Amino acid sequence: MTPAIDLARKAGIAHQLHEYDHDPKSESYGTEAAEKLGLDPDRVFKTLVVETDAGELVVAIVPVSTSLNLKRVAKAAGAKKVIMADKQKVQRTTGYVLGGVSPLGQKKALKTVIDESAQAFDTIHVSAGRRGLEIELAPADLTSLTRASFAVIRA
Repeated sequence: MTPAIDLARKAGIAHQLHEYDHDPKSESYGTEAAEKLGLDPDRVFKTLVVETDAGELVVAIVPVSTSLNLKRVAKAAGAKKVIMADKQKVQRTTGYVLGGVSPLGQKKALKTVIDESAQAFDTIHVSAGRRGLEIELAPADLTSLTRASFAVIRA
């Protein structure tokens, strides 16, 4: 179990777990998940963490088929500018290793923005808290569990 799975179960939300053999040589964790699970890459979302000009960490969730637009996520987060957060800071703050950072069950609840394209699907896939494990859930449930907002943040 991971904190992400524990949170989903405690909240009583409908979800499904999908596991695959992670290849340590894989360069893109999200793309690997989509390929190995035979999923549409537009429905598999990666969890990225940025840092605002004020030093606040913000979680940005975008499809693995796209990249993050830093200007758009800055605007959605109410910041002037954001940069990708330091890897060690991300791991310390979320409690997850890179490639397995889940938006759910983080050690410290962070402001979260989900790309609005998630709303086009009944369910989406995000990391369940470790490499090789995805959780499938409704975008509305992800929003309620993370207190996220939706915005166009993909490139």
